[in-house]
Amino acid sequence: MEVGFKTDKGVRRSNNEDACFVMKRDKLFIVADGVGGNNSGEIASRTAVSEVTEFFQKNPLKQGASIDEIRDYFHLCVNAANVAVVEKSYRIPRNRGMATTLVAAYIEGDKAYIINVGDSRGYLLHEGKLRQITDDHTYVNTLIKAGLITEEDALTHENRNMITRAIGADAQIEEDLFVVPIEAGDMILLCTDGLYGEVSDEELTEILQMKASVGNICSDLVDLANKNGGSDNITMIVLKFTEEDINE
Repeated sequence: MEVGFKTDKGVRRSNNEDACFVMKRDKLFIVADGVGGNNSGEIASRTAVSEVTEFFQKNPLKQGASIDEIRDYFHLCVNAANVAVVEKSYRIPRNRGMATTLVAAYIEGDKAYIINVGDSRGYLLHEGKLRQITDDHTYVNTLIKAGLITEEDALTHENRNMITRAIGADAQIEEDLFVVPIEAGDMILLCTDGLYGEVSDEELTEILQMKASVGNICSDLVDLANKNGGSDNITMIVLKFTEEDINE
């Protein structure tokens, strides 16, 4: 498996409130995008990523676990992260209201398990076609699914940045989990809205298919996001699978 990752504060932000972590040996990959004033978003995202990582290390997921077991496992994992962010928010007054999105991928054989809370996304590139796997937990996406606005309307909606689910926002958290079949040559992209908000699906597809290392692909995506505006922090992890990965 080829793994690339990169994070950048963007053009218009003074600090980076995104976080990511790669556990290549354990095949777990995590991206988070913090929200909150006074740099609290940075604390929220890094706390969530650290908690998920620690949970995974202390409670190894058994190989060959069923889908239901994996779903239950990551429910406990995400809720542990939620508790950590909520507790830190209440313990330190300046952190009140901080929260973070989270998207993660766990790879097991020929399947990817994508977990998300908020609007950080997971994509699959298969046979040259890019597909968003995750479902944005946003106010405008709720309106789109209800048929009240179009995707084009959402781009300029006054509440387009309103998140409906985030780690740290509530005492209880509900995550989504998607099971995605993967084949040799497929790629998975995990990213914050600082990337997909500036780079179109067509541009993402074109760059992901470049004959370059995944590390260089990540650099090119950051450069393009900044060229297109760079209005937010930009973070991504890119995975590319080989036949050997699928048949392990």
